[in-house]
Amino acid sequence: MEEQDKPLFLENQYLGRDRGWVSVRLVMALFCFAAYYVSSDRERNNQLFLLVGCIIILVSVVMMYMLHYRITVVNKSVILQGLWTTRLVKIDLNSIVKVENAQYSPYLINSPVYNLHQKGKIRFHAGGKCAVFLTDRDGLIYVVGTQHPNDLTQAILKAKES
Repeated sequence: MEEQDKPLFLENQYLGRDRGWVSVRLVMALFCFAAYYVSSDRERNNQLFLLVGCIIILVSVVMMYMLHYRITVVNKSVILQGLWTTRLVKIDLNSIVKVENAQYSPYLINSPVYNLHQKGKIRFHAGGKCAVFLTDRDGLIYVVGTQHPNDLTQAILKAKES
């Protein structure tokens, strides 16, 4: 691999690792297990609560290893590769005029999104509270959620300079 093709930054964002949604899934599973325990001898269909609780736990574990998107900074561009059928998004850093770190959203729980166009912003987010905001010449803002905002910002600034 040439020096020019070596990524300055590489991060994988996983679908099921956001604390808010993990907590929601665990509360739902605990509710199912509690309902199974309480209704163990009273109803014939009590096994359904146990089955649903186990399925919620299993799906939660699988989602923790399911890649939502990958962020790569290389060759004066930020490349966002999404899950299976999503399109590759390549942001040319020559058109970026402003790079800043900020909180992704004031809300406690945010849904994962990939390439969501809304109100002059394009959002990419899987989990966490931090994001890097990239503003291009036309005023379009790319919001890239990341677990390492300082490292991503430094890599973008370094790629812009080279």
